[in-house]
Amino acid sequence: MTKLECQQIFAMLSEYLDRELPADLCETIDTHIESCPPCVEFVKSLEKTVAYCRGAGSPDEQPRPLSADKLDELRRAYESSVPPVIKNRPAAS
Repeated sequence: MTKLECQQIFAMLSEYLDRELPADLCETIDTHIESCPPCVEFVKSLEKTVAYCRGAGSPDEQPRPLSADKLDELRRAYESSVPPVIKNRPAAS
């Protein structure tokens, strides 16, 4: 990939922030974000949200496991919303 559109960047931000993407893709995203003010603001907002969520709740407040039906429903919803660029990229090594 040479140039990513903002929408593609947004779709990969969680994986990007967790450094779960291949290094070359992270570098491409870094370059895009550095030159794109809307992406800079979005990344800052997402980083704050993640930090807030990690600090929320106590370790004793664990959510109940989802049923197999709910997991399947969530998986189908996720797969139908994932852009082709994510579905077709090679796995991180």
